[in-house]
This record gives sequence, structure tokens and C-alpha cells, in this order.
Amino acid sequence: MAQKLNRKSQAKQTEERKTEHIRICLEEDVKAKKITTGFEDAFLMHRALPEINQKDIDMSTQVFNHRFSAPLIITGITGGTEKAFKINASIAEAVEELGIGMGVGSQRAALENPKLERTYSIVRKKAPTAFILANMGAPQIKRENCLSQVKKAVDMVNADALAIHLNPLQEAVQLEGETDYSGVLQKIRELASSLDLPIIVKETGAGISAEDAKKLVEAGVSGIDVAGAGGTSWAAVEYYRAKQRGDIFSEELGRDLWDWGIPTVVTLVEVVQSINVPVIASGGVRTGSDVAKALALDAALAGFAAPVLGPSLKDGEEVRRRLELVIRQLRTVMFLVGASSIDKLKNVPVIVTGRTAEWLQIRGFNLETYAGRGG
Repeated sequence: MAQKLNRKSQAKQTEERKTEHIRICLEEDVKAKKITTGFEDAFLMHRALPEINQKDIDMSTQVFNHRFSAPLIITGITGGTEKAFKINASIAEAVEELGIGMGVGSQRAALENPKLERTYSIVRKKAPTAFILANMGAPQIKRENCLSQVKKAVDMVNADALAIHLNPLQEAVQLEGETDYSGVLQKIRELASSLDLPIIVKETGAGISAEDAKKLVEAGVSGIDVAGAGGTSWAAVEYYRAKQRGDIFSEELGRDLWDWGIPTVVTLVEVVQSINVPVIASGGVRTGSDVAKALALDAALAGFAAPVLGPSLKDGEEVRRRLELVIRQLRTVMFLVGASSIDKLKNVPVIVTGRTAEWLQIRGFNLETYAGRGG
């Protein structure tokens, strides 16, 4: 009886935490302060003679055995609360209409309380043909019934792939955080050999190093979402939660680690030059120009979440408008660099300068290969 009550209490805490996360992301300034994504240091070569018709540009791409009409994915935001039902439904409607992809937030809440499954499953109902990612956290996959829980999460949204999110920074700052990451890589290896669908490992705003990317690919993952620093800071989100509760230690920890992580462009270059599986670029991606730069730096897809959170509370039409703006921006940049397709965009010159170049050169990564393209 006591164990059952404890499970109910844990489920309630998870649901409340999800609600707080949404509120804070909508109402507070949770953007990185002193660290930037690095997109400002990456430049695409303008072509005064693009020699293509902008109307003929093809933005479609094939990734993870799925055709995307544009190389975009809405990375996992939420689930597990009534407000999340509206958010996920709106995003799914837009994603289905535009032929792109999306992930749900951590499905832990629904696994603890099946009554919340509808806040996730609505995604597949609204987006029957879109690419959908299920989502489990690294600490959760360490549990004894891990495989059965993962299968439930996948079935809940009829997922095309599973995202395993790594969030050690958030867990370290969060008062209730789970900071036992020992054995996570082995669990990922076991899941990769047991599941018959792709596993994509994603960070949550602090980036992935070349060293960790190599280990993940060796373990059998099918893709990596680098989710670099420079966008939403989850240390900042937990800072506000701690401040509200009067938890001085977590508040100061969140303030100190607000800008912790590997900038998005840095982590993207490190990972794409170190492994041979598709890489998703996310973390502070906000415009079609950012998307174009990410793809030119060899990302397979670009992802974002924050820009559609506010619109998703209205309806799918608002989300669609926001996404169409990014797609139109991407098309315009492709025209200006003379790229009629995503493959050709990956062959345009990119010049990386400033702090981003300095970081990557110190780490031994080759930037000249990008600058010398085209010819």
C-alpha cells in the first residue's frame, strides 16, 4: 500500500514539474546569457549569380528512412499535463501539414500515470504520417524494467524512432534530479541491440563532444541530436524553480552554470567530423539562416522547440505560420547561395571565424574543408 502511494506521489510530482517547466519557459528569461550558439561566426558565401530559379528549389530530404518535405524537426518539448495536450496537438497538426517531424517530451509522466498517455498519443492522432520521436531520459533507462517501459513509450505514440535524452546539467541543478549516470552507455547499447527502430541520442542544451559521440555510435545509435549551448538553458529553468522554492543551493548552482556547455556550432562540427550517422543540429536554432548554416556544416536536420512553444498554446495554424516563416527564410538563403537542393547546400563554402573557429582549431578540427567547397 505504501509503495502504491509513493508511486502516486512520484507521478504527481513529475506532472507538477512538467507544468512548472512550461510556465517558466513562457514567462521567464531562460536564454543563455554569455555564451552564444556560434551561428554568428559562420558565414555562407553570397552568390551574385545564383543561376537557379528560387521557385524550383527542392528542400526535401531523406533521413532515418523517412522523407521530410523540409529538413526540420520540432525537438521534444513536453507531455504529461493538460496544457501539454494542447501544445502537442497544435504542433502535430502543423508538422503533419508541412511534412516535417517532431518529438514529444519525456514520457516518464505517462509511464508513471497512464491517465496522462493521451497528452502524448494525441501527436500520432494529429500527425498520422509525420516522423515522430518517442522520448526517454537517460536515468530512466537504467531501471530494471527498462525495455518494457521503452516499448510502452514507443507504442504510446506509434513512434518512428526513440530519442534518449541526456540532461546531466539539468539533473545536477534540479533539487529532485537523478544524477546517477553510471552505466547509461551500456543501457543504450542494450537497447540498440534489442529494438527494431532507430535510437537517436540527444542532449538538452549543453552539447555533445566528439569523444562522447564516438562512444554512442560504437554502442549502436542511429543518430545524434547535439543540442548545443546558446539557446534555452535548463540550468536557468531550474534556477527559477529553485528560487521559487527558496532552495538557495540549487538557485546559486543554476546561476553559476547558466551558460554551461558546448556552443551549437562547435558541437555540430565536432560530431559530424567524428562519426558517420545522421546528426541533428539544435540548440538556439531560431531562423532559416541558422538552419541553412547548420545544414551547410553537414547536419542532416535542424531542430528547435522554443520558437513554437508560445504559438502552440493558440492553435496549429499559429505554429504552421511560424514554421512557414523559417522554411521561407531557408529557401531564400538557399537561393542566395545558389543551392537548388539540400545536397547542393551541403557543398557551398562556409567560413567559420571568431571564437568558434578558435575553439575548433584548438581541438584539432578542420575548418578549411568547409571554406574550400564549391569550386
